[in-house]
Amino acid sequence: MENGSLDKYLYDKNKPFLHWPQRYNIIKGVASSLLYLHEEWEQIVIHRDIKASNVLLDGQMNGRMGDFGLARLYDHGTVAKTTHVMGTMGYLAPELIRTGKATPLTDVFAFGVFLLEVACGVDQSAAGRTTHKQC
Repeated sequence: MENGSLDKYLYDKNKPFLHWPQRYNIIKGVASSLLYLHEEWEQIVIHRDIKASNVLLDGQMNGRMGDFGLARLYDHGTVAKTTHVMGTMGYLAPELIRTGKATPLTDVFAFGVFLLEVACGVDQSAAGRTTHKQC
């Protein structure tokens, strides 16, 4: 994608600042992607690694999901058979850590963390290693 990944715009001081309308548009694009992956495609796709570095920006700064290396597919009406906890710490739903079962709801939890990341500019994958910034 022309503008690379979203994390560069959130954390690289050499990149232009993203204004709220741009951030909102990026968030809408990611939400639309998740809706399609979870409900509208012929199978359910669980991404399992939603975070700013996996959101790619096109020439108009629209957000698109990328990096499907951890994604899992399963048929509608069936239960996912994953038992390994995969993803990035800081974005993992508590029930995923407890049971090892990824579902669309665990992606929704990660999307919520992603929303905070975009709004506050705090990298959740590094949050435990650094001092916390107040949002």
